[in-house]
Amino acid sequence: MSNTPHDLAEEFPGQAEKIHEMKLADAHFAKLLAQYTEVNRAVHRAEARIDALSEEAEAALRRHRLRLKDHIAHNLAHGAASHS
Repeated sequence: MSNTPHDLAEEFPGQAEKIHEMKLADAHFAKLLAQYTEVNRAVHRAEARIDALSEEAEAALRRHRLRLKDHIAHNLAHGAASHS
């Protein structure tokens, strides 16, 4: 598990196997996971003041992370990636 808060294992407990299977089977879902990880790390770095961002930029990153998480949750619930 990562030291970065809000990593996927923490956000979707008990679904690691399903996430892994869907990642291998669906390139779009794999891309969503990669984007989530990238944005989540950026949020963590901003919150830890490693990277200096304006409050607005940090808030925008958090909103983007939430949208990605919502897409991932939707795809997990429905078993396939939606390309929206």
